[in-house]
Amino acid sequence: MILVTGSVTAREDSIDEALELCLDHVHRSRKEPGCISHAVHTDCENPLRLVFVEQWVDRAALLAHFAVPASRNFVRALQSAAAGNTTIEIYDAERLENL
Repeated sequence: MILVTGSVTAREDSIDEALELCLDHVHRSRKEPGCISHAVHTDCENPLRLVFVEQWVDRAALLAHFAVPASRNFVRALQSAAAGNTTIEIYDAERLENL
C-alpha cells in the first residue's frame, strides 16, 4: 500500500475556497481505481492548515491519480489559495497486525 500525507496552510481570506477545492478533490479521488481512502482534515492547532491522508493500492494507482488532469488543476488552484508551500510525503507501507 502507498500512504500519502500532505498539508497546505491557506490564507485567512481564502480558507473557504481552499476547503471547497480540497473536498471536491477528495470526493473525486475516492472514485478513482486503486484509491483505498482519501481524506482532508483541519489541523486542531491551526484551523488554516489542511492535512491530507491518502491510501492507494500501489504506486501505479497513485501515479495514475497524479496524471488525472483534474488532480493537476487542483494543485494549481490550491497553490493560489495557500499562504506558503504545500507539503507531500509518500510512503510504501504495509499493515501490521495489532501488537
